[in-house]
Amino acid sequence: MILCITHSKDFYNIDLFFAYLSSKNIPYFRLNSDRLNHLQNISVNEDSFELTDESGNRIHSDDIKGVWHRKAWNISVPEELDEEYEKIFIKEYGSLRYNLMTILENIPWVNPYEKERKVDGNKMFQLKIAKKNNLTVPKTIFSNDEKKIIVFFHQHCQGKAVAKLHSVVAKTMNGESQVSTMVIEKETLGYLSDIEYCPMIFQPYIDKEYELRIVYVDGEFFTGKINNSENADWRVARDGYFWSAYELPDDIKNSLASMMKEMGLYIGAIDMIKGKDGGYYFLEVNPQGEWGMLQKELGFPIAERIADNLIKRINFNE
Repeated sequence: MILCITHSKDFYNIDLFFAYLSSKNIPYFRLNSDRLNHLQNISVNEDSFELTDESGNRIHSDDIKGVWHRKAWNISVPEELDEEYEKIFIKEYGSLRYNLMTILENIPWVNPYEKERKVDGNKMFQLKIAKKNNLTVPKTIFSNDEKKIIVFFHQHCQGKAVAKLHSVVAKTMNGESQVSTMVIEKETLGYLSDIEYCPMIFQPYIDKEYELRIVYVDGEFFTGKINNSENADWRVARDGYFWSAYELPDDIKNSLASMMKEMGLYIGAIDMIKGKDGGYYFLEVNPQGEWGMLQKELGFPIAERIADNLIKRINFNE
């Protein structure tokens, strides 16, 4: 059985994955990370766990042969819970969830949980490994120090920078609930006066020909090009944009594959910019990034390749 860890609002990508497993007569279990709370009966021992979800579906850890860590959302808190108990509720269910996941650490995962946590939560680590593997990365500072940011701006940004939060705010690719990347220019540097309350990442603005969303699956590349050269973030200004298939140069593929292997990731959604200067600039990799639009609009078999990777590794282990 393959366990898929996702969330209660997930659809399309996950449906394709399950349909493919069903076509091969491989059983699966859907575990919604945000509903891993009082709605489910969960018991974890030192080497196993048993769980019954809110629909009565039961699973034992001994039956799980592989895991796709598709998405992790915050655990939902019941409305009737007193506010004073909310922090305890979240902390203890979060601890229970982590203990549950570590029971499975010795079977195949996409991606291995601890490796994914390190990459997903550390933008500077990503940039360091990308640079080590011969990818071009923008000069970057992650700071709450207004003076240091202004010095960085004048030294590296040639009058124009982008500022973004470290954490991913959007839950989907459609821009809902998303904090846009902000463009900072000389006359708007005054907006940094409150930066001490919200550290941000700053990079020089790159004049771009277009943006690339690259889905890497264990050595394979599925790349979509979006015709955005004007806006800092295409997900906010979506009208008139469209995806087209794109073939990356071999040297970029080799560097990205080397980077992903060093990070220990089997899959990741990589964002890059093709600059007007001809360069390819690495921005980030999201191990749980969205790719449904590429499968839907360009016909890439991404869900199937993820399943194939798990199936291959499960069979090898057996």
